[in-house]
Amino acid sequence: MTLLGGLELHAAAEQPQRPQWTYVEGGVVRGDQTKKQIALIFTGGDFGEGTGHVLDTLAAQQIKASFFFTGDYLRKPEHAAFLKRIIAEDHYLGPHSDSHPLYVPWEDRTKTLVTEEFFKKDLQKNIDDLRKLGAPRDDKKPVYFIPPYEWYNADQSRWSSEMNVFLFNFTPGSGSNRDWAPEDHKSFVPSKKIIEDVLAYEQKDPHGLNGFLLLLHVGSQRKDKTFLLLGDLVTELKKRRYDFVRVDELLPISQ
Repeated sequence: MTLLGGLELHAAAEQPQRPQWTYVEGGVVRGDQTKKQIALIFTGGDFGEGTGHVLDTLAAQQIKASFFFTGDYLRKPEHAAFLKRIIAEDHYLGPHSDSHPLYVPWEDRTKTLVTEEFFKKDLQKNIDDLRKLGAPRDDKKPVYFIPPYEWYNADQSRWSSEMNVFLFNFTPGSGSNRDWAPEDHKSFVPSKKIIEDVLAYEQKDPHGLNGFLLLLHVGSQRKDKTFLLLGDLVTELKKRRYDFVRVDELLPISQ
């Protein structure tokens, strides 16, 4: 058991100290299910062509979201204006790893493919590069981090906490994370169907989307861009009386 900014982070086998949060492999995957709050989580790496549209939509809807980018995203000159805007418009900007490595085999989550030294060095570079941009703003608070490929195990959760980093992942079930898959991939689902599935899941889950960490991507190889439907999704969920908050508001960590 380790301490993170005054919050005890427990391994998957231990009882979490906040039962209203849902844990998988030591990482939080859902917030308080009694509150009608959603955190929109946007990740980006090689592709970021939708970032401007996403930011325009968030501004028009007057809501905040959270962005997590790899080193590859940060290093592209064409993304510089987006990064400045994310910070200026008070969204959360956090790490998604520097080199986007696969930490854990897809077929066996009990194994780890990277060393602790590599993990910490790679993540720290991502954080340091973000600090140069002015994000996250408070360097004393834990840094929120969604792992590359959204795939990890208890090793990465433990190593993160030792770095004063709070590892979380998207809430499973809605299928929103499928928006990365291009048309020729077996996981491809049309964007309209992805949005419909999110709204259908909201009706099916006994808690709706309460405490949901809803993942979308700011870019991809696919031609059918799901981010173009973000406004429609937000408008409908507002009608269903959801509030949109940053990840650090959905999962507040006491100091």
